Amino acid sequence: MTVRFKTPLFISALIAAWPVMPASAQTQNPLVAARELYSAAAYEDALTILDTLPAEGLAGEREAAGLYRALCLFAVGRSAEANGVIDGIIQDNPAYRPSAEDMPPRIQVAFTNARRRLLPIIVQQKYNEGKSAYERQEYAVAAGVFKQVLDQLSDADLSAAANQPPLADLRTLALGFYTLSEKATPPPTPPPPPVATLAPPRRPSIYTGDEPDVVPPVVVRQQIPNFIGTVTASRAGVVEIIINEKGTVDAARIRTSLDPSYDERVISAAKGWVYKPATVDGVPVKFLRRVRVVLNKSS
Repeated sequence: MTVRFKTPLFISALIAAWPVMPASAQTQNPLVAARELYSAAAYEDALTILDTLPAEGLAGEREAAGLYRALCLFAVGRSAEANGVIDGIIQDNPAYRPSAEDMPPRIQVAFTNARRRLLPIIVQQKYNEGKSAYERQEYAVAAGVFKQVLDQLSDADLSAAANQPPLADLRTLALGFYTLSEKATPPPTPPPPPVATLAPPRRPSIYTGDEPDVVPPVVVRQQIPNFIGTVTASRAGVVEIIINEKGTVDAARIRTSLDPSYDERVISAAKGWVYKPATVDGVPVKFLRRVRVVLNKSS
């Protein structure tokens, strides 16, 4: 005899979560087609579609498809097969626990019984996997696996069994290996320090000739004014000028004085001096030049 029951709210929520497709496109989506057949109580037809779904094509919907399959199998009286489907869901994802809200009691009991039966086996397998990784000195991998073992031993469906041997002893061992694996795991390699990039040397705004890459200016016109008066003793002075990129003088000042009135004449004359400008890599630059002015003793 075929047993039929009303679609629970949990399954209705799963249906709502799937995208609603136009009727013309539903035949292209096997899960949507199976949903429609289940809603119409056509369980055998829904199973025919669900049985043809490739496992690799159910990413993100594996548990929902399996739950539909189990519901259909229970509905047609194939309980052993339904329980096998539930076993497969738990083995694929030990953490999976469907919402118990408004689910048929038979489904709730089937999942609880399957988890209590399978989780101890899964935990033992995980523990062996972690221990093998630890023995291979793959400590980071081992720590992750032992953490899964400890999490699974804290599952509500294992609360009674996990506090008694052999699971209680397994918890102690897993915790010990987890601690050892964490300590043996080398710290993550720090990122390499940023490569320091040297800024190009800052070019001076005015060159002096001390720089290795500068070509000094060349005199085009540099006329020293005559001294008016008698020079009783030979002496020298220095005038400092700034030659711009065009080769003319932007500024002039006396660095070493000769005579106050003569100094003024030298500065006035210097502002009319002309040069072939200094260059750096062929580009004209400003240049500070010091010109020595000598007054010889009058004969």
